[in-house]
Amino acid sequence: MEGEGRDGNLFNLKFRLSDGSDLGPRQYNPSITVAALKEDIVAQWSPERENGPSTVDQVKLIHAGRILQDRTTLAGSRLVAGEQSGGVITMHLIIRPPGLARSSETSENESSKQPRCSCSIL
Repeated sequence: MEGEGRDGNLFNLKFRLSDGSDLGPRQYNPSITVAALKEDIVAQWSPERENGPSTVDQVKLIHAGRILQDRTTLAGSRLVAGEQSGGVITMHLIIRPPGLARSSETSENESSKQPRCSCSIL
């Protein structure tokens, strides 16, 4: 997952967890997809850490207020590095607890259960 980028440039990434602790920093190739990055996070998760993700679907990465999409590469995500060259990029790592439905699934289910208007205008 790690290696030289096209120009020899690598992204130095660290991941901030909800408890304020960090994972990393580690270096990643700009051509890696967000989905592959999530797979690497799940594979590298330390068993000593509590509440770790068991699947990639539980991981959400946020950078600069944007949720990163799985199909996008790091280079395509327009990541902003620190002021210095070789700066570390911080991403927020959100772990969805197991058993919770995705928000899109929930909203679809709720919309089908909501009563619909049946007004008749005479």
